[in-house]
Amino acid sequence: MKVSSRAAAAALALLLPMAACSGTPSLGAITVLAAASLTEPFTDLSAALEKSDPGLSVRYSFGGSGALVTQVEQGAPVDVIATADTASMKRLTDAGLVEKPTTFARNKLEILVARGNPKGIHSLADLARADITFITEDDTVPAGKYAAQILQKAGVAVRPKSKELDVKSAVAKVTSGEADATIVYVTDVQAAGTKGDGVAIPDAQNVLAEYPIAVVKGTKHHAAAAAFVRQVVTGAGKKVLRQRGFAAP
Repeated sequence: MKVSSRAAAAALALLLPMAACSGTPSLGAITVLAAASLTEPFTDLSAALEKSDPGLSVRYSFGGSGALVTQVEQGAPVDVIATADTASMKRLTDAGLVEKPTTFARNKLEILVARGNPKGIHSLADLARADITFITEDDTVPAGKYAAQILQKAGVAVRPKSKELDVKSAVAKVTSGEADATIVYVTDVQAAGTKGDGVAIPDAQNVLAEYPIAVVKGTKHHAAAAAFVRQVVTGAGKKVLRQRGFAAP
C-alpha cells in the first residue's frame, strides 16, 4: 500500500514531539514531608532541581517530625519523608512503611536570643533565671527532646512558658519578643538572620542530631521520589545543606 508524501509528513510531525518528550521524560510531582528545620535548604533545593531535574516538581510540607511520621502511618499520600532524628524514622522502618533510610546531614543545637542579647544570656544556666521567659518545643518534636537532654546534661532545671509544635514556631516566639530564649538548631539561628543572636552550647553538653531521608513505600511516583532523595544525598542538596549550616553526615 502506497502512502502519499503528505500523509507521511503528517505522521512524522506527530512522531517528532513524542520522540523529543521521550528524551527528557517528566518525572512528575511528588509530596515531601520534611522536618521544619529543613525549610530553608529544601526550599533552596527546588531552584537547583529546575536545572538538574527539570521534569521534577516538589510540594513540601514542613513540620515537627513526630507529626510527619503520624501522617505516613495514617496513609497520607506522600512520597518522601525526611526527619530530624533517627528515632522518628525508625518508627516507619519498623512498620515497613518506608524504604531503607539514608542519613544526609547532621546538626547541633544553640540557644537563640533576641538581637543584641538584651537579657545577657551567656550560658544554659541563665535559662533558669527568674527574669527569663524560656520556651522549648513539644516532647514529640526532636528539638524538644534534644533540648531536654542538653539541659539535663548541664544540670539546669527550667520551666518553659510554652512547648511549641516545631522549631520555627519557637524561633518566631523569640524573634517577635514573646520569649527571651529557646534552644533550636544552629541552622535555625543562622536562618533567623538579623532577628536574633546565637549563644553557643558546649560540645560536652550538646547533642548531634542526625537527619535521615527515605522513600515512602506507598508512593505512586517512585522514580520521582528516588530522584529527589538522590539529589538530597549525593546531588545538589549537599551544596545547599552546607550553605545553610548543616554538617556532613
